Amino acid sequence: MKILLVGNGRIPVTLYGGTQRVIWGLGKELVKAGHRVTYLVSEGSTCDFAKTLPLDLEKPIHTQIPADIDIIHFHVLLPGLEKLQVPYVITMHGNINFDHAFDLNTIFISRNHASRFGSDCFVHNGLAWEEYTTPSFTAPRDSFHFLGKAAWKIKNVQGAIAIIKRTKAESLNVLGGVRFNLKMGIRFTFTPRAKFYGMVGGRDKDLLLNRSKGLISPVRWHEPFGLSTIESLFYGCPVFATPYGAFPELVPDDVGFLSNDCEELLQAVEAVDHYSRRRCHEYAAECFSAGRMAQAYVEKYEQVVKGGRLNPVPPMLVKKQEQKYLDWKQCRE
Repeated sequence: MKILLVGNGRIPVTLYGGTQRVIWGLGKELVKAGHRVTYLVSEGSTCDFAKTLPLDLEKPIHTQIPADIDIIHFHVLLPGLEKLQVPYVITMHGNINFDHAFDLNTIFISRNHASRFGSDCFVHNGLAWEEYTTPSFTAPRDSFHFLGKAAWKIKNVQGAIAIIKRTKAESLNVLGGVRFNLKMGIRFTFTPRAKFYGMVGGRDKDLLLNRSKGLISPVRWHEPFGLSTIESLFYGCPVFATPYGAFPELVPDDVGFLSNDCEELLQAVEAVDHYSRRRCHEYAAECFSAGRMAQAYVEKYEQVVKGGRLNPVPPMLVKKQEQKYLDWKQCRE
């Protein structure tokens, strides 16, 4: 098939770049499988295995589609799709909390994500693991880590820090945040047990994950998927998180522990040696590879190219979330 992948962002990525990292791995695996891939992405993108075209958000999308495409895979929501003459699918990567009828060919990124919109159509994200540094299962592990946009209160970095402060001597590396944040209001986090690295990517991030004892991610929203989860597992890091969104389907008991109670997560963190680093790695490498993701997407492409629809009715939010933040039971002082 001749496949057009559409995304709003540059490829390849140098820092986090979640969605861009996913579509990069997807395109790479599609090419390996014999498909021809073209990217329609932000200007300045480059790729050594596929052609790139610049996406212009000011122009109608139907005027930017090459003539010889069999199917378009959107990873960004754009207006004007009704004018397209080519079959397409759309991957919904985020959350909304308002009424909106999605396209019949919408794909979500976890079972939980899909179910919250009345759908059963999903494909788990996968990553091109061969581009990551090889994990070490014997190197010393000297800290835990938090990985995500720490300035977002829904990510609950303060909860992760509270857990660490209750341990006897553990420390936390915060990847994706700074100690003193002016942009999100004046926020200052003081504790010698937490070190802030800001936005890190590439080999710097790999090195930090490769020496981590585990991921602490007490989010207070329904995580649609969570690339930080599978990246951490790939490096042999068990996951200690809240049981919201995709976490229950991504984190079985042998690779992590889920609870919205700080005290219960604290006990699990202190028993981190119970988990096998190698098992965490093997699980992520097998279940969340870009190759496995690409195979699942090809099945969706084929269904749509043949004239089928991925959802019988337009997906819509089943229930609005009334709470701003999902429940989190604080640690006792």
